Amino acid sequence: MSFEQRLRAAQQSGDFEPLIADIPYARLIGLQLQRFGKDVLFCLPKNEDNIGNPILPAIHGGVIGGFMELSASLQLMMNMDTAAIPKMIDFSLDYLRAGRHQDTFAECQVWRQGSRVANVAITAWQTERISPIATARAHFLLKP
Repeated sequence: MSFEQRLRAAQQSGDFEPLIADIPYARLIGLQLQRFGKDVLFCLPKNEDNIGNPILPAIHGGVIGGFMELSASLQLMMNMDTAAIPKMIDFSLDYLRAGRHQDTFAECQVWRQGSRVANVAITAWQTERISPIATARAHFLLKP
């Protein structure tokens, strides 16, 4: 079964866990999701392999960025009517504070989803939503 077929099956069933398990980078960093009705919270669990600065210790900035980018892509795939995989146009990330060695959460807000392009805002935090460690904006091409 192709990834697009697995995506369509996940969209129909509402169970995206098997789809996430098929994404190598999601497995590598340990990405998880939690659903609360229609709301989705993405989680990057505490993992020694994600540390970039062992002195603090802090999560590698690239892992934080990859986690946020993948979360935005998954958010779109969960809400789209087609099994097309969104393609990144651009991604702008602002690091606000160090991501300490603890669970990290991300929430995505689709600002606009047209027929060809979608704009998504992503916020990542650790202990409190009001103290984000990073924010990002992503633009995706939905149909080439």
